[in-house]
Amino acid sequence: MTAADGIAQVNTLATHTALTIWSGMSDFLIVLVLVAVFFLFAWYVGRGPFVAVLLAFYAAYALYAVFPYMAYLPTAPALTALGAHIGLYLALTLAFYIILRRVVVSDFLYVGIFGLIALSFLGAAFLLALAFHVFPVSSVYTFTPAVTLLFAPDSYFWWWFVAPAIGLFFLAR
Repeated sequence: MTAADGIAQVNTLATHTALTIWSGMSDFLIVLVLVAVFFLFAWYVGRGPFVAVLLAFYAAYALYAVFPYMAYLPTAPALTALGAHIGLYLALTLAFYIILRRVVVSDFLYVGIFGLIALSFLGAAFLLALAFHVFPVSSVYTFTPAVTLLFAPDSYFWWWFVAPAIGLFFLAR
């Protein structure tokens, strides 16, 4: 083996390792960005509207699951199909957020910083669980095995689905 072959092997190993680490971190970066968005929303807009968003996720999913016109949503190309499904879910979430913000959620709600971070993570995990089990994300993006192990199993979906509600029960006062 020559020195050039050794350097080429080291470069290949370093490049492969760097790309593997970057792809793994990019999936967790998605989680961190979602957590940051939820946390900043709650910090600047208020705890009440944040709770309304979390509750709107549940109400929107209930209508999304029984939406009678799913056959009219596009199925190809994959990115268009994903956009249509996410757009429908976001529209339903926005409608329920407006209703819940006006009717149900009080501004006198207290959630501490730790609770806010935990609820932000649980909200992000809820959306990732929906991405794995409800939306056709797998046809557009392939998650790393670490994230797939956390969110892909059907037995975990219920736990990720109910986690924000349990978090609200214990952390919101």
